[in-house]
Amino acid sequence: MQPRITDISSPSNPVLKALKALSDKRGRREAGQFLAEGLRVCTEALAAGQVPVTLVFTFEAERHPLTQALIRATAEARGTCLRTTPQLMQKLTGKDNAQGVAAAYPIPDISLSRIDRRAAKLWLVAENLKDPGNFGTMLRTCDATGAGGVILLDQSCDPFSVEAVRASMGALFSRQVARATGAEFFPWLRAGEGQLVGAALAGSTVDYRALTYAKPCFLFMGNEQSGLPADYAAQCDALVKLPMLGTADSLNVAVCAGVLLYHALDQLSAG
Repeated sequence: MQPRITDISSPSNPVLKALKALSDKRGRREAGQFLAEGLRVCTEALAAGQVPVTLVFTFEAERHPLTQALIRATAEARGTCLRTTPQLMQKLTGKDNAQGVAAAYPIPDISLSRIDRRAAKLWLVAENLKDPGNFGTMLRTCDATGAGGVILLDQSCDPFSVEAVRASMGALFSRQVARATGAEFFPWLRAGEGQLVGAALAGSTVDYRALTYAKPCFLFMGNEQSGLPADYAAQCDALVKLPMLGTADSLNVAVCAGVLLYHALDQLSAG
């Protein structure tokens, strides 16, 4: 049986407009969905068991075997398959060089209670992280290092924004994401096993290479500008710093997270 495909050639099409609304936080909240772009990202989502609610593709992209697999999976799950032009795909994604595939997925439950700390040796925790690009990069590094995912605290960015999804390069579908307040996170952490290691420039810090990491290890990153608040740093089991040998006084938070993840991974894997 051939999948049902609807052709769209008008920017005023209501389904296309509804998908475009997912670019805004309010639209995502109201629809309970988010938008992902790119054949690779959508294919990785499918490999992780995530099937689009709505799949959009261009005439050219339709010929690709991976697009065909996405079409079949979407149709079998009773999702919507839309075929459109490159021009309308550009309008949908907001990119001049838009890829030929985009899809809408349900926003998952990201409550802290769904995190299984025993599922991975390493986790990232980010307080008041503002840049969705940093979040996506951190989540992608979690995927590369086998870390469980990212727990976002307080007024952090929306993990399902177009920018965050794009920067995660598919890791949003393979890693866990949670949101909580500090008041929720610290009691949850202390209710079970877990070492909390904060990245800081001040306080009783040690060189990140001198610390003995214990699993599950939660690497705690602060805000891009102000770092960890003093009261949050006081909650950590240890504070570590990276040596700064040049004139810069800090590293990008995603770069710092990557260095710590790989070092902790090496140590925990060797132990």
